[in-house]
Amino acid sequence: MILDGVRVLDFTQYLAGPVVTRLMAEMGAEIIKVEQGPNGDPTRILPIIKNGRSAYFVQQSLGKKSLCLDLSQPESQSIIDSLVAECDVVVENFSKRVADKRKLDYASLSKINPRIIVASVSAFGRDSPYANKTGYDWIAQGFTGVMHMTGPKDGKPHPVGIGIADSNAGVHAFSAIGYALYYREKTGKGQYLDISMVDALYHMNEITVQGYQASDGAYVPMRAGEHHALVCPCGVYKSAESYMVLLVLQNQWPGLCEAMGRTDLIDDVRFADQDVRAKNQAELIPIIETWLQTFASDAEAWECLEEHRVPSGPVLSPQDTIDHEYYRGRGAIRTVHDPVVGQLELPGFPLRFSEQPEYEPGAVPDLGEHNAEILGNVLGYDETRIATLTDQGVLLSKKD
Repeated sequence: MILDGVRVLDFTQYLAGPVVTRLMAEMGAEIIKVEQGPNGDPTRILPIIKNGRSAYFVQQSLGKKSLCLDLSQPESQSIIDSLVAECDVVVENFSKRVADKRKLDYASLSKINPRIIVASVSAFGRDSPYANKTGYDWIAQGFTGVMHMTGPKDGKPHPVGIGIADSNAGVHAFSAIGYALYYREKTGKGQYLDISMVDALYHMNEITVQGYQASDGAYVPMRAGEHHALVCPCGVYKSAESYMVLLVLQNQWPGLCEAMGRTDLIDDVRFADQDVRAKNQAELIPIIETWLQTFASDAEAWECLEEHRVPSGPVLSPQDTIDHEYYRGRGAIRTVHDPVVGQLELPGFPLRFSEQPEYEPGAVPDLGEHNAEILGNVLGYDETRIATLTDQGVLLSKKD
């Protein structure tokens, strides 16, 4: 595995942080998940709960080891400091106030281990005028313009229906850690990574920020519902069975007309180029939808569009993906057998490396399940010392 031998001290909870270490676990890193007693990561009790275990928690926790500490006790800080000395990476997504209180700031950790790489994932970043503000996924969606651009035309802003800001920030932090490890191989130096959910999501604005400027204010970014404001056809179209997505630029426009049997539209003055199609999309959209609904199935419509090299695809629900031939054939979904929840189908690892063997997901840890293993194997504590720490309430454990 590419990250074999890399040891990560993981203080993360909820989603943005756990995404980072979940991806690292899948590449072979040893993840020591430090959980605050008595209840641990709050996502252990997020819905959906089955047999007392959260399906949400399962996805982000495969293959991690759980060390549960009472962080209010001084002995816990001593354990953490000792672990920092033995780790390559620390990942945390506390607020700045809590991170500083727990001495998880880079200045403190690098004194213990100069080679340490520390990644902080927060809503507004650490070096920021808003460093002390709290924030979650939808806060970031609202602050970055994403929510402004999502929703029905002339309607209210809508959030994207999945944790796009959390997951996106997690992937950015994951990639940054990889480059930091590469830099350390060259120089021997650790470093600090300040990853902001807002920055990562804001980076996805592909034209909405500069479009207003470049058009001298003629283009005012605004949500346009299910169809793009500047490009047509580009949107969601009612089809025979459900909905389909088409994205047709100038080079694909003749192909769509041919697929529809409407070559007369290729040079129609209403639709001849991209700009006029966008202006006249209210006339064009019903033509496309009427044609799509002539097929017996969406699969047939998609096949016809593909024959003419028209970029398109069906709108799938999450449950539609579970047994879909693409997701199965690509290995983008995998079956996990959890001893508590039972069999689950989960999104697979999104990256493909020719030198990375297929990952066999490890079990989801019970709270504090690996206390003795971590302190024994990593720090060399004997059974008596571990038992004493357990009796003192420094080490905690509990079944889900």
